[in-house]
Amino acid sequence: MTRQSIAEESESAAGRIADISRADLQIILRRAALMLRNVKGVPLEPIVEDALDSIASEMKIGRSDLIQIIREWLETNAYLPARLIDGQSQTNGDA
Repeated sequence: MTRQSIAEESESAAGRIADISRADLQIILRRAALMLRNVKGVPLEPIVEDALDSIASEMKIGRSDLIQIIREWLETNAYLPARLIDGQSQTNGDA
């Protein structure tokens, strides 16, 4: 499901709160929570969201893991500045 469809479903449920079953409301709220947990504040067009979800599914990883891989690739290839490692980080000799 896309964020847009979850938003529409949530708005619809709010409009008919007296008629919606507790189980249906739980499902809607869990979907919304899952979507919010995975988004991290980046607004994307539905076609981009669907593409990310498809790629993550093919790779058998979560969407947030896929976004982290993309971020690391962007840093490695100098499209983003590299993150600083503080003195408290454990690097095991890899940094």
